Amino acid sequence: MKIFRGFHHPGIAPACALTIGNFDGVHRGHQAMLALLNSEAAHRGVESCVLTFEPHPRDYFAGALHKPELAPARVGTLRDKLTELARCGVQQTVVLPFDARLAAQSPQAFIDEVLLKGLGVRYVLVGDDFRFGAQRAGDYALLDTTGQAKGFDVARMNSYEVHGLRVSSSAVRQALGQGDMEAAARLLGRPYAISGHVVHGRKLGRELGATAEGAGDGFRTLNLRFAHWKPAASGIFAVLVHGLGETPLQGVANLGVRPSLDPDDVNGGRVLLETHCLQWPAELGAEGAYGKIVRVELLHKLHDELKYDGLDALTTGIAKDCADARAYFASAHAPTNHTETRRQTTRDRI
Repeated sequence: MKIFRGFHHPGIAPACALTIGNFDGVHRGHQAMLALLNSEAAHRGVESCVLTFEPHPRDYFAGALHKPELAPARVGTLRDKLTELARCGVQQTVVLPFDARLAAQSPQAFIDEVLLKGLGVRYVLVGDDFRFGAQRAGDYALLDTTGQAKGFDVARMNSYEVHGLRVSSSAVRQALGQGDMEAAARLLGRPYAISGHVVHGRKLGRELGATAEGAGDGFRTLNLRFAHWKPAASGIFAVLVHGLGETPLQGVANLGVRPSLDPDDVNGGRVLLETHCLQWPAELGAEGAYGKIVRVELLHKLHDELKYDGLDALTTGIAKDCADARAYFASAHAPTNHTETRRQTTRDRI
């Protein structure tokens, strides 16, 4: 999949079949839309294209109004969004910066400057609640009328439902906020996951719980930065880690701001996903994971983040979380690898 920041690039397709949206989470409703988009693109002999925005428009307006509470919780990072769009067969994604200029652009100017001049649309597919342009004044009717006048087709897709529930990013956020990872997986069509480069931290975990014989053999963690201040999920989870070998690694992870640590650590103020593998691969050594790209599937929530009074209490708490994660993986319903988690969500579709 080709990825462009904006549309003023020589490698961008001269014509495309397009859909527009934030695609936070790339859930099953998005996947159904993208399948239709790919079909229509192939029928017309043009590339399938997604136009998405960063930051999320609601993030932008929350900042402009100095009301952070208006910003939506983020299901996925831009990296994970692009990975899932590529997995769905999209040929080209354009990431458009959402700024004051775009927010003030009239609906007709958006059609003329972005869709026609910038992207060469031949077909546009939108959701049933699609709005665009300044003050959200543009709608399907305007898009359709302009398409008839200027020679591109416009289609609208109705909401996608699973067991009578409308699948939406809001529904995914709600499931994640409630810690219902099974419901989130049903809505997403896959286990909820976060990916990224393993970054350095304080290296405190390897000292916590270390034996007298070997300092550094304690609760070593893989640290991934979640590139948004307001993740939809938070807390302690039983997880599977992919990317450190052929077999996924069982682990326990903390997603959040680490309330038991001081704010002056190297990642202070950032949301981190800190994952302790229950059995560390000896072949990696102490430093072997840094810089690698891993994907962590959050399968089961154990509890919310807790603030511990001191490192001894933190060590005891992590040890209990590890025991609880092992008990989860030993249970009959817990998936043991990526193939099984995919198989479970496939059964949910039937």
